[in-house]
Amino acid sequence: MDLSAFSNERRWSVVSLLFAASLINYLDRATISFALPAISADLHLTAQSKGLLLSSFFWSYALMQIPIGWCADRFNLRWLYAGAFTIWSFAQGLTGLAASLTALLLFRILLGVGESIYLPGGTKIVSLLFGPKERGLPSGLFDFGTRTGLVLEGILVPWLLVRLGWRRTFLILGFTAFLWIAPWFWVFPRRLQTASPAMESAHFAWRSVAGTLLNRNLLGICLGFFCFDYYWYVLVTWLPDYLVTVRRLSIVQAGFYASLAFFTFGIAEPIGGWIADSLIRRGWDETGTRKAIVTVAFGMGVFLIPAMRAAHTATAIGFLIGASLVGLATGNLLAILQSCAPAENVGMWTGVENFAGNLAGIIAPLVVGFLIASHGSYVRGFELASVVLFAGVLAYWFVVGDLKPEGP
Repeated sequence: MDLSAFSNERRWSVVSLLFAASLINYLDRATISFALPAISADLHLTAQSKGLLLSSFFWSYALMQIPIGWCADRFNLRWLYAGAFTIWSFAQGLTGLAASLTALLLFRILLGVGESIYLPGGTKIVSLLFGPKERGLPSGLFDFGTRTGLVLEGILVPWLLVRLGWRRTFLILGFTAFLWIAPWFWVFPRRLQTASPAMESAHFAWRSVAGTLLNRNLLGICLGFFCFDYYWYVLVTWLPDYLVTVRRLSIVQAGFYASLAFFTFGIAEPIGGWIADSLIRRGWDETGTRKAIVTVAFGMGVFLIPAMRAAHTATAIGFLIGASLVGLATGNLLAILQSCAPAENVGMWTGVENFAGNLAGIIAPLVVGFLIASHGSYVRGFELASVVLFAGVLAYWFVVGDLKPEGP
């Protein structure tokens, strides 16, 4: 694809819209956590029902990763992304009208279907609009929206719930999001996809899926991304509870410091990508540079260990902020995949990668919970996250090879 056909302003406008969509994505998926007490009271949900409701989103979200990635490689991304955005916004809004657990589960599953586009679609778009030497910054920037969504969620959602109730909160968040659609169609190119005659062949498509899953670089990327997401999901699911239970902070204080950690993680994402892009443009080797930034970033995860063992809460918070600099890796992780994947399969590769990451999202909270129950302490569960993250470094150095497309 001729990148000169798109102005620099237009390319970055698309990235800005991807950032906004990622923000809305995480804001929508996490609203249920804050609204759960009110929903439970209204619909008389049991503890088992609440667990079922919280997990239902990931059923469809994880299972849709490979199919939506395949679609991102083959269909018009202008309409595919907008269509998925429409599905998830409707699902979020209609949740406010749910009168039973069954309806809630249906809307959460539908939300997962729609939101599945965010990483495969966004990564594919960046790979088409930017060259290999400049993908780190836009990749980190659009994914930064997810972390910003978590920060905004901690401020906006409780405010809406207190003033308007859970039903109106879902209605407002879901249906006002449609304002995003207009600038998307205004800015996004009418047709943006790789052209390959072979892609029209269903036989080639299925053979491509099978071959892709056996690719050594992709296996290494999935292992590394699993370790990265394991660390991330430990923070997302357990950090607020740890700050309240162990550090004796109020819910408001815990929310503030957890949001600060998530924001630090997020702001580091485009910075790490920009650093690598700058060095590569100056002639540094792309493979060594991106893997080195990932190594340094993953190394910051060691700060999670002294954070757990610090005697004073202020010191622990300082170490947590340092541990959140793992976010420096994110833009480079996505750029590594874009460089290794064949241009016509970037979407599907991202879907496979994100599926692996979501397996970590299922496993990590369970493992930490088991370790807390068996040892009576949060320390081992959080320290294990640092160890798992280090294993990710090994995957990127010794399983992932040079950052260039290879055959299955």
